[in-house]
Amino acid sequence: MTFCLDTKIIEPNNTEKIDRVVVLLHGYGGDGADISMLTLNWKRFLRNTIFLSPNGHQKCLVNPMGYQWFDLSKDDEKYILNESKDAEVILNRYISEVKEKYNISNSKIALCGFSQGCMMAINLGLTSHEKFNCIVGFSGKIINKNDLQLRIKNNSNVLLIHGDADEIVPVSNILEAKDFLIRNNIDVNTKIIKNCGHNIPAEASSLALNYIKKNLSL
Repeated sequence: MTFCLDTKIIEPNNTEKIDRVVVLLHGYGGDGADISMLTLNWKRFLRNTIFLSPNGHQKCLVNPMGYQWFDLSKDDEKYILNESKDAEVILNRYISEVKEKYNISNSKIALCGFSQGCMMAINLGLTSHEKFNCIVGFSGKIINKNDLQLRIKNNSNVLLIHGDADEIVPVSNILEAKDFLIRNNIDVNTKIIKNCGHNIPAEASSLALNYIKKNLSL
């Protein structure tokens, strides 16, 4: 079966049955290959788990070598929200394909994302009719809290990690997201990494791995 998005697939080290999936959503201007670097360490500890890193459905306007989940060329909140919702439709189709291919339910799928990918993981994860195993977001934010408030359908567990020196997405966004999620009865854990910019350092990767292991009962 072919997925609707070009995907870098990282098979588990063991050859046993695949019964867990980790979906990794890249940031603005990135691609599935760059965020898949997380799996170099993760796959040693996540048995029976396949990692899927799709490319965004749009070429990035500021980096033609990379991709985007939604366009950021216009400083228009309504436009950005509508673009992100279009991306949600495509990602929901993608998740349906993943579930069919691996005969798996949302409860065995962890959604992870960096920056723009984090934004998509939050929206995609919390607006699904069926809760996901967990959502892990690095250096992101909630795109539009008023809109998400009206569309939340589940209480998937969430971990958010952010650098205190992030020059692209200010660290204040993790505090706003935490407050929003708590008020909406979402179990949320947060970690602010000291002296960290807009990237995923080893400490953040390790925290995320342990969180995913715990939620997937590994």
